Amino acid sequence: MTTASVTTASIATRTLTVRYFAAAKAAAGTPEETVTVPAGATVADAVDALRAGHGPELHRVLDRCSFLLDEVAVRDRSAVLGDAVALDVLPPFAGG
Repeated sequence: MTTASVTTASIATRTLTVRYFAAAKAAAGTPEETVTVPAGATVADAVDALRAGHGPELHRVLDRCSFLLDEVAVRDRSAVLGDAVALDVLPPFAGG
C-alpha cells in the first residue's frame, strides 16, 4: 500500500503601489497605499482589491477613474498587471 502525500502549494502574490490623485485621494483618505494581488492579476482585480478595502465613496469614484500602469495609460481593465509596480488612479479632471 502506498501513501500519497498532499502538499499545499502557496499562491504567488505581488504587491502593487497604488497612488491616488484628486477626488480619488480624498475618497481613499490617503495619497498612496499598497495592495496585494495574485500573480497574473489584471487591473480589474487590483481595482476590486481596492474596493474591498474602502467604503462606498471610493467605490463611486473608481467607477469613473482612468488608470496608469507604470505611467502608461490603461484602456482595458482586463490588462494583466505583469511586472508593473505602480497603479495611478486618476479621476476625471475639470479644466485644463
